[in-house]
Amino acid sequence: MKLNFSSTIIFSFLLALFAISCEKDDDITVEDPPEVTIDTLLTADGIEFVRTPDSYFKDLADWPYGYEYVEIDGLRQAYVDLGPTDGEVVLLLHGQPSWSYLYRKMIPVLADAGYRVIAMDHLGFGRSDKPVDISSYSYLGHYDRIVQFIELLNLNDINLFAQDWGSVIGLRVVGMNPDWFKSVVLGNGNLPFVQAGTIIYPPVENPNDIIDVPSFFDQYTPQQEPYFDNCVRLIDEFDFAEWMIYAMKARSFTASEAAEGWTWFELTDEEKTAYDAPFPSREYMAGARVFPSLLNETAGVTQEAWMGLASFQKPFLTIFGANDPLDLGECALNQSLINNIPGASGKPHYRYPDASHFLQSDQGEDIAQRMIKFFNGDYSGGNFGGTPTPEDVCERDPNDDSRRYCEFLLVYQNNGEVYAEVWGTQGLTNCPQDCLDAVDLEAVKVENGAVEISLNGPRIWMPDGQGELPPSDPRYFGTLEVRLLATVPIDPSNPQSSGIGLGDPYEENLVNRNTVYEYPAGSEVYELTSPDSSIYTMQSFSLIVDLDLTADDLPNLGSILQLPNGWTYQARTLSEELVLTADGEAFVVTDELGNTYQRRTF
Repeated sequence: MKLNFSSTIIFSFLLALFAISCEKDDDITVEDPPEVTIDTLLTADGIEFVRTPDSYFKDLADWPYGYEYVEIDGLRQAYVDLGPTDGEVVLLLHGQPSWSYLYRKMIPVLADAGYRVIAMDHLGFGRSDKPVDISSYSYLGHYDRIVQFIELLNLNDINLFAQDWGSVIGLRVVGMNPDWFKSVVLGNGNLPFVQAGTIIYPPVENPNDIIDVPSFFDQYTPQQEPYFDNCVRLIDEFDFAEWMIYAMKARSFTASEAAEGWTWFELTDEEKTAYDAPFPSREYMAGARVFPSLLNETAGVTQEAWMGLASFQKPFLTIFGANDPLDLGECALNQSLINNIPGASGKPHYRYPDASHFLQSDQGEDIAQRMIKFFNGDYSGGNFGGTPTPEDVCERDPNDDSRRYCEFLLVYQNNGEVYAEVWGTQGLTNCPQDCLDAVDLEAVKVENGAVEISLNGPRIWMPDGQGELPPSDPRYFGTLEVRLLATVPIDPSNPQSSGIGLGDPYEENLVNRNTVYEYPAGSEVYELTSPDSSIYTMQSFSLIVDLDLTADDLPNLGSILQLPNGWTYQARTLSEELVLTADGEAFVVTDELGNTYQRRTF
């Protein structure tokens, strides 16, 4: 099967680059942190590393947990292991620059529900060992360590929750080893799909230099301001290139400022202290410093994993903080994951309006409760993508014409190609007006990662039957169920050739399609005749311009239309069946009301 991934999946991490200066600002003064006694250790392979003293983890707020360790390549990997040892496994993977403390609100809820909860600290974070050289860290190195961690603990039938870099690494583990997992819950995260050889961002120059610059997080308030209105961004996108430089080189960079900046609710001083606990000084922060730069190492190494995700049928749920300043908060990214991972279909995907990037801190208890329902097969309560709750799904309106339908045209650009997906209600509902009015077109465009959207409808279909509709998994625009009818390439120099953008009224357009429209004997048809005697038969009448237009108006429509000189309109009853066939080409015109007509050929 050929798989087509949207540009959101392929380049979901690509943000606009801005030139920034990293020169020292003489007006900035940064106090040096207190001196810390550092014992540098050495693995058998000669890797220098440090180990945060246990005293830094004493009496942390809401963190009473002991730790376990496994050794991988001479370095300790730390983890919390709570709950019954024979319970279903829930593996929690954090991102950057947090550690397993991020899951402090989720761990007790899941453990009390009978799950064996394992919260692992990545190498360089939490209580795991911390190589001091940034070259000791790599994307595939982190991946290999999680694989070995799972094998050493003999974990199987894993329920995974992953967020941020936990997802960039964890989703590769899922895609490469799908049999290990029972289900996946994804919080603000993704697996990039980037072609080999692509330099996603310019590498940070002189990475071991230390610079004194204003805090990157001065732009964020403790109680975060709204970054989105539903799916429409209100504030400019996060600058990932600037973040790479700041994390790598800034003297003032701390884990707590990132945790505070990227949560919706203000953190307490005790919580900030806990986020900083693993990092007594800069020597302990190499892993946190280099993580953003590892994004460049994903190029060319995630395609195989995406093949696994694209056939992943097991339950897959997204729970996102909707106020994430990073691109990981974008509805389009969220929707693309839902669209491209089969196990996500029909699941109760949820977006918290009052949660940010570190949603585990903002809404941890509720997230854990949603996970428990999901693990138990209860797929109710979603508010994004997937399937709306049954009582909200629009049903066919018996008071409307059964032939009524509407279509949504989503236009995409990908690698220089322009194409449109045509999503319609045909074969599903008759596009009830109240449901159509409730659809937020801008939100649908953003959610689906399209560059443009247009509504074609409502319309009333005139031929007998609609022909065979292509198989398609349904999607919901608002509560209106639609199906994919066609994917149509668009020639930007001649968009009318696609049939997506017809020209001016009474202007003939060539549309490339293969269709057979049948009008039975005894039915009434409505036709335009051009000055050169070409006859065009109505294939649909439109309610786009005049919502009150009805079938009863069609016999006398000629008195309403502003027909150009030489054009005529007539209604007639067929004495025999009429068949309009388009074998690769159809010639179509519209009138000023948006009604469509196809030219008869003899």
